[in-house]
Amino acid sequence: MLYLSKIPYPLLAFFAAIFTWGITALGACVVFLFKKINKNVMDAMLGFAAGVMIAASFFSLISPAIEMSENLKLIPWIVCFIGFILGGILLFSGDKFYDFWTKKIKRKTTEANLKRVWLLVFSITLHNIPEGLAIGVAFGSLAYHIDGATLASACALALGIGIQNFPEGSAVSVPLLREGFSRQKAFFIGQLSGIVEPISALIGALLVIKARVLLPFLLAFAAGAMIYVVVEELIPESQTNKKKDLMALFTLIGFSIMMILDLALG
Repeated sequence: MLYLSKIPYPLLAFFAAIFTWGITALGACVVFLFKKINKNVMDAMLGFAAGVMIAASFFSLISPAIEMSENLKLIPWIVCFIGFILGGILLFSGDKFYDFWTKKIKRKTTEANLKRVWLLVFSITLHNIPEGLAIGVAFGSLAYHIDGATLASACALALGIGIQNFPEGSAVSVPLLREGFSRQKAFFIGQLSGIVEPISALIGALLVIKARVLLPFLLAFAAGAMIYVVVEELIPESQTNKKKDLMALFTLIGFSIMMILDLALG
């Protein structure tokens, strides 16, 4: 810790977020473990991803947004409501624009599956931005000697976020593989969803005071986007499986694993 304290805090935040990005890439590597993914496995992964995203929306996003709002003397329910609704509206608008675009260029209905995948990729990428900012704020706060800010807690936050990113990386890459992407492309896009974390961490560390004010809104915003994708795409698709009760169980498993990671490492 003594050696780390000598490194400039923005650079330290950047390195910490590089670690979390690496864990995302590690999760995306699961596509190299399968030769072929059948519908049952795909639907189970979608159900699992839905559970992960629901848990992440509350434990990683809404709950911290409430706590940060209180610390910043903001009204938590207003902050969460505005951020959450705007996040959902953004994905709703993107969904409608995608439908309009595909009709205009006369794409076939097989594009529906691809749309689901891209909504998933976008929502998880969007979710990673406030996580990166949170890392940057945690390390940047050390320079301002903000109450409760310690190097150990900042490192613990980065570790927790990094471990949580493992299932998110696989939740992106596996559906891409199922939709016909090569293993290399599925992995590349899966890990790319986490590249925003080092960038946003650096921004958060450099603009720590301003970022602290915006962070609760951004956390709730990301939560709204993720819940929209879960309700609109992931759960309905996983429930088209004949073993829909088993797919629902995978949603519970995904939620439980993410909840444990958040509570144990949060």
